[in-house]
Amino acid sequence: MGLIQAATGAVGGTLGDQWKDFLTVPSGIAPTAALFPAVRVGTNAGRGSNSSGSDAIITNGSKIVVPEGYGLMTFEDGQLTGLVTEPGGYTWSSDSTYSQSIFAGDLASDAVIRQSWERFKFGGIPGGQQIALFVRLSELPNNRFGTRSAIYWDDAYLNAQVGAITYGTYSVTIVDPITFALRLVPATYLQGQAVFDFTDRDNPVSEQLFTEVVSSLAAAFSSYVNDPSKGNRITKIQQDSIGFTSSLREAVESFYQWQESRGLAISQVTIMGIQYDEHTQELLKTVQRADALSGQRGNSNLQASVAEGIQEAGSSGGSEGIIGLGIAGGSIGLSNIQQENQTPAASEPSGAEDDLIAKLEKLKAALDAGLIEQSDFDAAKAKLLGI
Repeated sequence: MGLIQAATGAVGGTLGDQWKDFLTVPSGIAPTAALFPAVRVGTNAGRGSNSSGSDAIITNGSKIVVPEGYGLMTFEDGQLTGLVTEPGGYTWSSDSTYSQSIFAGDLASDAVIRQSWERFKFGGIPGGQQIALFVRLSELPNNRFGTRSAIYWDDAYLNAQVGAITYGTYSVTIVDPITFALRLVPATYLQGQAVFDFTDRDNPVSEQLFTEVVSSLAAAFSSYVNDPSKGNRITKIQQDSIGFTSSLREAVESFYQWQESRGLAISQVTIMGIQYDEHTQELLKTVQRADALSGQRGNSNLQASVAEGIQEAGSSGGSEGIIGLGIAGGSIGLSNIQQENQTPAASEPSGAEDDLIAKLEKLKAALDAGLIEQSDFDAAKAKLLGI
């Protein structure tokens, strides 16, 4: 028994003209439907769903059209009897043994499907009715996730444990339809009576996958923000869908082995919102202030602040005020500004000269940095030397 290929390539109106009555994907099927019964075009044209499931039954000589982006699976009493992953027209024959000749489609997952076929294949002459079901091979979108309370992860950049409430959507792809159908889909959906949709609230599998995704979020966030090859901060995660998709996919696979045990893989993740907890918000504010004061901008800000202080000291205390600020400036890093303009002392002075030289060096650093005028420097220098 098996499916004999009648035509390959894109399926259009040609087969529709030749085959007045054939089974194919129902019109208007939801993009989130993963597994559903085939319907007869000749008697169900225009019907958006299969309510009775009778159309999924195939017999010897039944003609089936498989469109691009779908696979065809045949079952008997819940057991797999055939699989097609290549688009085209097929005829079911109870005398054919060609069920394994369908892997010529050069799919990226061909090797995985072959392994699954060997594990789960069912042979022999059919003793009952054959059911034809379609499985979607393209991306299945709009699977929602969200956390009711904050999740926490260790953030190397912030050097602390941080937390947030987050929500968004993810898409999955069925990379191994055999494992998906036989390991994940409940048996009731394999009888040709209902549509298996990941977004259906009554679908118990959807709730299980939701729980597994949410429980993997903390590990995915930690992996993302602590990966040195990415160099990404948590504040950029919403703009880096590809990077976070990889992190979440790896976390889910590590914890739950989706591909091996369910035939699924996360293909896309979109974070729609992140609400940081109070502690994390304060940390982010501190980091933003530190970023604003780093590099050339920070050097300019510090110089401006010191210059303002020198101006105030000069107006109130003359050269003594300037000397005092110079000494204080050394304690706040003034002597490190424009370090390339400084010449380190060859040796450390001792005794009374130590204090005098240190003060003169601080004054010279302030002059070189443009923080004081030459006249201010000369006046302060003369006072220190007792001239």
